[in-house]
Amino acid sequence: MNKVIAKIRSGIGGYLKDNILFLTFVFASVLNGFLLRAFTVKFNYSQIKPLMADFAVILLLALISYVFKKPRKQFVYLLILTIIFSILCTANSIYYTNYKSFISVSLVSTASQLGGVMDAVTENIMEPKDLIFLWDIPAIIVVYILIKRRTRDYITQVKEKRKRRRYALGTFCVSIGLAGIFCSTLTGTDYSRLAKQWNREYVLGTFGLYTYQFSDVISCTHAKINMMFGYEESEEVFNKFYDDKSKTEETSEKSNKYTNIFKDKNIIVIHAESFQQFCMDTYINGEELTPNMNKLAREGLYFSNFYAQESVGTSSDSEFTFASSLMPASSGTVAINYWDRDYTTTQKMLKKKGYYTFSMHGNNGSYWNRLNLHHSLGYDDFFNYNKDFNIDETIGLGLSDKSFFRQAVPKIEKINKEHDKWYGAFLMLTNHTPFTDIERVSDYEVDFKYKMYNEEDGMYEEKSAPFLEGTKLGSYFKSVHYADQAIGQFMTELDNAGLLDNTVVVIYGDHDAKIKAEEYDRYFNYNPFTDSVLTEDDEGYVPVDDFYYNLNRKVPFIIWSKDGGYEPTEVKQIMGMYDVQPTLGNMFGFSNVYALGHDIFSVADNEENVVIFPNGNFVTDTVYYDSQKNTYFDLTDYKNVATSVSCNQVYKDDPNPVYMDNDQGLFKTTVNETYCQDSCNARINDGVVDEDYISNYSNYAEERINISNAIIYYDMIYKTDHGFSDNNMNGDNSSSGANSVFAPPENKRTFGRHAAPPLPLKMQYYYSQYLIL
Repeated sequence: MNKVIAKIRSGIGGYLKDNILFLTFVFASVLNGFLLRAFTVKFNYSQIKPLMADFAVILLLALISYVFKKPRKQFVYLLILTIIFSILCTANSIYYTNYKSFISVSLVSTASQLGGVMDAVTENIMEPKDLIFLWDIPAIIVVYILIKRRTRDYITQVKEKRKRRRYALGTFCVSIGLAGIFCSTLTGTDYSRLAKQWNREYVLGTFGLYTYQFSDVISCTHAKINMMFGYEESEEVFNKFYDDKSKTEETSEKSNKYTNIFKDKNIIVIHAESFQQFCMDTYINGEELTPNMNKLAREGLYFSNFYAQESVGTSSDSEFTFASSLMPASSGTVAINYWDRDYTTTQKMLKKKGYYTFSMHGNNGSYWNRLNLHHSLGYDDFFNYNKDFNIDETIGLGLSDKSFFRQAVPKIEKINKEHDKWYGAFLMLTNHTPFTDIERVSDYEVDFKYKMYNEEDGMYEEKSAPFLEGTKLGSYFKSVHYADQAIGQFMTELDNAGLLDNTVVVIYGDHDAKIKAEEYDRYFNYNPFTDSVLTEDDEGYVPVDDFYYNLNRKVPFIIWSKDGGYEPTEVKQIMGMYDVQPTLGNMFGFSNVYALGHDIFSVADNEENVVIFPNGNFVTDTVYYDSQKNTYFDLTDYKNVATSVSCNQVYKDDPNPVYMDNDQGLFKTTVNETYCQDSCNARINDGVVDEDYISNYSNYAEERINISNAIIYYDMIYKTDHGFSDNNMNGDNSSSGANSVFAPPENKRTFGRHAAPPLPLKMQYYYSQYLIL
């Protein structure tokens, strides 16, 4: 028995001695996977299961190193894997900060958009912890150098063929054994979520980083194959969905008091970059942060419970959903990958009614492929950057909003003289992350002012606590205030030019500001009277819960007309970006049978509207459901924490307060019963809805995401309207047409005033196929 034990010990000792480099790679890779989960999903999921999965995958990949006879080649192979996995961990960590999800190979095509926003990545998103994952690169290099120097017989041992085979077989058996044990712990739900890949947080938290990434590659490959050969199945689902939808709409109310109230009026659409709704309810030292937007909201139709539904395409996704009432693509983005499809858009339907449609932007036309995207959406002209504007003032990514709007007015005057009816979209830019450039031009203060009695002279002196000065959220508030000023200036100049007569102004926030949750921790828990920030151990601490954070991502939506014709109203019913087109269609006299959203004014009083998000989450007037964690948050009587607990909000009606020990001295010293962690937890899965409610809306969300994807991937609207159903049209047009046309601006066919109109989209597709042949 002792001999057996001694032999086992000797074998283990020999294995460890001969495989130091191999084991360093394995444990370093597994540790990085663990750290990624700790920094992102934290410990919300099983810790043992993903560890087993990571070990199994890494061992399988590492055993290939035994194929190489020379240690240097083995080292090179393991070093390459180490670099790849380290970059994966870093990228996933950064991506999760912004999107609360993990990267996919389908997003590679959007990497071209990073060039203009690298400052945003480094200043607003990247954190020191994101670089921790790179530690294993120098570590494995150092280990290899030390092994070569200190182990004389290392080269001989590694070259021994029999020993390498034995190590490889043992490694394979251990890997398969771990994989088997891991698989035995999985449930049907686990396998389903792995296959669908919607709930990436759950997949990575359960299956580990490496299984997730490999399954993502398989899923994306499968999706591409489906785009080539899966048309018939999608066509059947598509036809059934819209047959059922048309039958339902036949029995529903088709008109309301807003029907055709704006028919034949001109339309100005303001795309308010990164403008969050809570800013409109925010006061700094008693002053409105957004006085101009608030004035428009009070005088117009103000939808205060409105959510963007963007995915990785951010602004371009919102433009697409706003125009088409479809969801963003689940794989890739419409702007980059699927712009060459035919969509039923607001712009196209208005053109049929005699409108001239145009867009303006202070950035390059190539950003988010807008030169092609805007033509696809139905714009006649796209005025952009230095082709149409004098770049006399830059802030952030391009032309400042105030200069942009000032230069836009004469162009609109000319258009107004040449066309009876027109639709113009104006894409703002200055209020774009990272917001820091605004500091050099803004004198807006985001401190907290109060008075304190000075016993020496018997006078009250003004004090200023730094509050948000020098913070990213503070820079964002300054940027929002600037954007609000620019909108106010635009409205004044339009009115002075007579352009607001017979015109409707539509304003929407394209997405939230992508401010990290940590910034709100200071905002919620800052005590200006002590210039300190509460921690979790303090009584008055308010958590930055995921639900609190996501519910605060609402954006503003306003419809305003100088001519009136409506009663100013705040619409509090839940509403999403895909509801905009049907709502405007009802007001302006057009409709889209393929719309996934609803005219918000046609939703019956006894029914709920629902906003679904690309990741499968949804929000109703009753709950916000997180499909990633399978939990919901009860919205009954909930008021946004971001407009309730911060010092500037608590004292908005009592600005510049006089400090008193028995009043201000008690600020943040007791538990906030409404927003503390216990109160938050009490709203989660509290029984306000049952499982059928969640299941029904989850199915509703999944069905519409699938239908939208079918329309986008297979160009289903064009094929339906033009009778294309043969398999010759099943290919993924974007893989050829989009990529061949998408080129640097100087090599690209533009449209509108500066070049001949592009070929029709289908002609572009056929021409691109000819070029490939």
